[in-house]
Amino acid sequence: MITRQQAADLDRDDPLAPLRDAFALPEGVIYLNGNSLGPLPRAAAERVAQAATQEWGQGLIRSWNSAGWYEAPRRLGAQLAGLLGAEPDEMVVTDATGLNLFKAVAAALALRPDRRTILMEGSNFPTNNYIVQGLAGWLDRGYQIRFVEKGEIAAAITPDVAVLALTHVHYKTAHILDMQGLTAAAHAMGALTVWDLCHSAGAIPVDLNRAEADFAVGCTYKYLNGGPGSPAFLFAARRHHAAMAQPLSGWWSHAAPFAFDRDFRPADGIARMMTGTQPILSLLAAEAGIALACATDPHQARAKSQALGALFLGLVEERCPDHGFTLGSPTDAGERGGHVALQHPQGYPVMKALIEAGVIGDFRAPDTLRFGFSPLYLRYVDIWDAVEILTTILQTGRWREARFQQVEAVT
Repeated sequence: MITRQQAADLDRDDPLAPLRDAFALPEGVIYLNGNSLGPLPRAAAERVAQAATQEWGQGLIRSWNSAGWYEAPRRLGAQLAGLLGAEPDEMVVTDATGLNLFKAVAAALALRPDRRTILMEGSNFPTNNYIVQGLAGWLDRGYQIRFVEKGEIAAAITPDVAVLALTHVHYKTAHILDMQGLTAAAHAMGALTVWDLCHSAGAIPVDLNRAEADFAVGCTYKYLNGGPGSPAFLFAARRHHAAMAQPLSGWWSHAAPFAFDRDFRPADGIARMMTGTQPILSLLAAEAGIALACATDPHQARAKSQALGALFLGLVEERCPDHGFTLGSPTDAGERGGHVALQHPQGYPVMKALIEAGVIGDFRAPDTLRFGFSPLYLRYVDIWDAVEILTTILQTGRWREARFQQVEAVT
């Protein structure tokens, strides 16, 4: 492959290299887990401190008006919309991804009242399945979930399908579904689509309106670097705004929240997809990360991410050919998202040993090590050094040590 000096040369010529300084990255750590939790943007820490000490500490409740707290969910939604191919009034940043999925699927089902089938990818991130199973069960109207896998989706779109609830980039393998093609196939059968963009937003270019998507949801704490548990986003195409309804109709989705009416009247547009009082400090932290992603050319970012992933896989193939790894992601970089999955029968202790050595990825049962390649702060030398450390761990058998065998609560 290449030498470390050649990797350093790539960093020198990288137009995205200055963005690394926007993050508070710890010394001695190579962070390959931005696909699970992005690192801290310096501006986020400063913004939260300012909001806590001044807006909350001094402004108190007045800051809902004077500091723009009340408008924050729609302000952030409008900003993020440009990155994801939506109009400013089609997106809001609010609640958690699971809650937004619940609301979006419920809204889509209500728009197709004569149908009872929800189509999903069975190997989806489990919470998506759990949320939709819970929704279907509570509605108690004879809904069924049809679970299929990637190559079976198009053929499974039959006239009884109300909604396709699909993840654009698979959480484990990183394979990408054809959003535009599957949405067109759904519409041809009279169904609607709800897309999960958790592993897409900030990682690969997305154009929701070009794909004619109906609804979409996603988190802000991965490639958007919004912070742990930062609020998610929800997209609803403008053509559905007048008719859409969702069951978690809290006061922030009311037409006039501070009229304190007894009975619910839905707000106009995307605001009706909100629920209750918003987590302001988390929203303001997320705003800093969203701003960084939105200021970056998504195609340029995607090209660097693909190059980092290709370098990683090439070095692993060269340095670790006899250590039991198999690729759990598509071989074609154009067919996978921003992370790579390697499968290994001892994947968990290998990952724990890597983390102790300062290379942070994560593990997904039963055998998958995930490595994320965020282009905003990672360098080519980081990838070279990470594989060097991985090679040493495998050659020395360090992962066999007892402390790496104990499974922790979060993997």
